[in-house]
Amino acid sequence: MADTVGKPIQCKAAVAWEPKKPLVIETVEVAPPKAGEVRLKVLATGVCHTDAYTLDGFDPEGKFPCILGHEGGGIVESVGEGVTSVKPGDHVIPLYTPQCGECKFCKNPKTNLCSKISIPTCSPYHTQIFKDAAEKKNG
Repeated sequence: MADTVGKPIQCKAAVAWEPKKPLVIETVEVAPPKAGEVRLKVLATGVCHTDAYTLDGFDPEGKFPCILGHEGGGIVESVGEGVTSVKPGDHVIPLYTPQCGECKFCKNPKTNLCSKISIPTCSPYHTQIFKDAAEKKNG
């Protein structure tokens, strides 16, 4: 993985272009991680109930296009500036939302719904990672 650190990579993703439409397997470009971000080599993923809720158009925070499949497992490929909780080569399980590690919910072993950081599954933040694929598809 060391040969991809700091460089954009291409990978396959299940893209939801709009609600209530089938997912499309696309080749997407993923930028190197920015400060505070981690890029994973995803080994397994699935579309869960939350993803289905978004895909059906019921999630008020859902934005399209988006990449579904936030439950899975992978290996840390590279980390952005300031990331100290994981390092390249670590095996990890992604969460639905990021964790600050400081609020009462992050410190509670019974929940992972951080009250300090809220980034919806299909937010513009997430869709940015496959901007080029969307531009090519839409002309």
